[in-house]
Amino acid sequence: MSQDTVRWEQDGHIGIITLNRPDELNALNYETLKRLGELIDQVRLDPKEIRVVLVKAEGRAFCAGADLKERRTLNEQQVRRNVSKIRDVFTALERLTQPTIALVNGFAFGGGFELALACDFRFALTDAKMGLTEVSLGIIPGAGGTQRLSRLIGPSRAKELILTARRITAADAYALGIVNGLAQTVSELEEQALSLANEILANAPLAVYQAKAAIDRGASVDLQTGLDVETMAYEAIIPTKDRLEALEAFREKRKPVFRGE
Repeated sequence: MSQDTVRWEQDGHIGIITLNRPDELNALNYETLKRLGELIDQVRLDPKEIRVVLVKAEGRAFCAGADLKERRTLNEQQVRRNVSKIRDVFTALERLTQPTIALVNGFAFGGGFELALACDFRFALTDAKMGLTEVSLGIIPGAGGTQRLSRLIGPSRAKELILTARRITAADAYALGIVNGLAQTVSELEEQALSLANEILANAPLAVYQAKAAIDRGASVDLQTGLDVETMAYEAIIPTKDRLEALEAFREKRKPVFRGE
């Protein structure tokens, strides 16, 4: 069962994770979270082959959040288990070495929106709607939403969206800087995500990973500490074969061939 709730595909150096519970609007039950976590671990262990990750969904919704049908059957201990699991899985996704791109093809509420926020980039259909709606259900965002949204758009805007449980349009999300681009159709959505993925893939993977790490690690520290983080990231790149390949390619007036070494 858990194998079917989330699909895995690989297209060259692009890994594709697809939520596959369209009849349940891709709501996240425990089995789905387990499978998603397994795939994220798989990606984490293979940065040489999997260099960019797309997160997408089947059907008319990206993800409606936690599976409330399942949630109604759980006792308090099981609820805590599920919340801990979703938090850990999304944190693992955020901490992947590889850049991640969410394709928001429809509703993204609660945990579904938090899933998108855990990715590095987000593209959305123009008719998609999203929001952290948990307070309307007597809870709060519990999978990183209060932290990631406030870091993305600032605490005042984040409070406005979270405390009102507001559902916003994709255009609103774009204006706020939550999504990187809008698309009219699913095929256009995929084209935009793949275009960005291929732009990233044209570059040295180890350099991409270190640049992402420097940005992420520096985001919550003072400037001087951030500069120190950047220095360490640069130092990690100096011994790489790809750095030397780039210099050789420049000398020979050709495109470099990066191998992630």
